[in-house]
Amino acid sequence: MRIGILGAGAMAEALGAGWARAGHDIVVAARDADRVTAAAARIGARAGTFAEAAAHGDAVLAALLHTATLDVVAPLAGALAGRAVIDCSNPVAAGPGGLMLTTDGGPSAARRIAAAVPGAHVVKAFNVCAAEVWANCPGGLAVPLCGDDAGALDVVRALVTDVGAIPLDAGGLDRAGYVEATAAFAIGVWFAGGDPRTVLPRVEHAQG
Repeated sequence: MRIGILGAGAMAEALGAGWARAGHDIVVAARDADRVTAAAARIGARAGTFAEAAAHGDAVLAALLHTATLDVVAPLAGALAGRAVIDCSNPVAAGPGGLMLTTDGGPSAARRIAAAVPGAHVVKAFNVCAAEVWANCPGGLAVPLCGDDAGALDVVRALVTDVGAIPLDAGGLDRAGYVEATAAFAIGVWFAGGDPRTVLPRVEHAQG
């Protein structure tokens, strides 16, 4: 599969390296030419411009700070049309009680991306865990997926499997805000030294 990656940070490297090991053809892009060249070399990919990465990919990963994502993807709307666009961002910021969503009760980050690139098929994925997890994925880890296009979801399911994780269908893109809130909750608990997994029973006990 051909994959474009927008961004050259830790998430781009962790997921990109896993996909490169699985044999995918990857183009990475970022504003800083030196940084993207170095990241592409570590991943085993090619460096390019945002436009080149968007046009290259059957799937395109937006591995950008949530505050920068719309500014990057909106001008690429034409190139991204018809493609699976993976949003791994978390719209969070530190608040007085811990991490808080910055979407202020409005649309999720994923739905805002979908509005900016209306011809693309946005899928929320990979946002719950940090880049270090995807660099060495533990067995049995599930990745919630939210999206509306069946073909794009199939593409992203395959990419989840390729990094050693398990795809978990979590509904349409209208559910992405819940996944973003879950990430804010889980990250806050981890930072406080707790284990968010302990709040949920095994499935056989979940219904009493």
